[in-house]
Amino acid sequence: MRRRRLIVPVLLSLALLLPVAPGSTLTEASAPTAAPTSADVILDWEGTLLRTVYAENAQPIPVGILYLGFTSVTMYEAVTKAHHRDASKEAAAAVAAHDVLAKYFPSSAANLAADLEASLSGIPDGSAKERGMAIGAKAADRMIDDREHDGRGDPQWVYERDEKPGVWQPTTMPFLAPWLGFVDPLVVDRRVHLDGPDPIWSRAYAFDFLEVKRVGVAGTTPHRTDEQALIATFFNFNPPVAYGNALIAALTDAPMSLRKTSLFFARMHAAMTDTVIECWRQKFRVGFWRPFQAIQGADGDHNRATVADPTWAPLITNPPYPDYTSGHACVTGSAMEVVRRTLGETTELTLHSAALGTDRSYPTISELEFDAFHARIWGGLHFRDAMEDGYYLGHETARRVMHELR
Repeated sequence: MRRRRLIVPVLLSLALLLPVAPGSTLTEASAPTAAPTSADVILDWEGTLLRTVYAENAQPIPVGILYLGFTSVTMYEAVTKAHHRDASKEAAAAVAAHDVLAKYFPSSAANLAADLEASLSGIPDGSAKERGMAIGAKAADRMIDDREHDGRGDPQWVYERDEKPGVWQPTTMPFLAPWLGFVDPLVVDRRVHLDGPDPIWSRAYAFDFLEVKRVGVAGTTPHRTDEQALIATFFNFNPPVAYGNALIAALTDAPMSLRKTSLFFARMHAAMTDTVIECWRQKFRVGFWRPFQAIQGADGDHNRATVADPTWAPLITNPPYPDYTSGHACVTGSAMEVVRRTLGETTELTLHSAALGTDRSYPTISELEFDAFHARIWGGLHFRDAMEDGYYLGHETARRVMHELR
């Protein structure tokens, strides 16, 4: 697989500000070489990115993540290059984001053009602005060229499996985007090893089977509290949008520098991208059945500890792809590990559920991950093993991406 060449920034030296005597003026030599930069342009375009990919173009959640990664990494590369060229980092970031999104989502061209005009209108005209715009355009061209034949939409990947215990079968819809697991990675080439789902004849599988059968069933059950059912329903949202909006709000209230902000989102979205690619590879290769199929078909699993229920259905509607490993866990684990290692474990995030129209605030990343993890079991969508391995894949991929992007 191809390896993207990513710009590695150098550390900036700290400038010392000399005191100025009353009534005196700064000479041209002692004046700062540039005005302090603002991260607003990054936050604005991260919001535009979510709007363009999901609201305007209705990309499937896992597929849309690719374009979050492409755009955020391109902004970061443009910002880094602009610093070394004494160019406007704001102009570089804005043009980079605009050009990537305009390429992949031409139906949003008018809105993106208006967004770019708004970004550039706040930047003073001059050579620095012009250099920044040129750098942003070149960064976008590099990304687009590099992803030209990366495996997106490859029709050779068709999911077909013989019907037998343990094997997921499509029901009302075919496997969503089976090609996604074979797209070239964005940052990390070396795959994270997973041990696969527990064998259906094992005690570990029977434990997970009984758990989700009890707590994940549709309707009401004495094994699941009303609060747990509410959490399962709340987290049945678009994770990139919910987490992205929460982080934009958090970084608006507690801003970082432009470069650090661009690095943060590049790391987070690259980690999500590379994690979801491997996640989909696992789903395609393993093809492990979801709880509803397992519980309805338990008579054939050769496990004496499982009992079939042909009428069992999950609390939350099943998505069109297999159980192992959990996509929700992969996306949450990768995103939150970057947040934890950048902003800290005690970062407070407020998530919004568009379906419910309600918010939930989490004072720590671990508490958020706990609810997101169990929501998929309480909702009847995943076995615990798929959640555990999804979080491991997300955390480990995030650490590797952060090592590469710095």
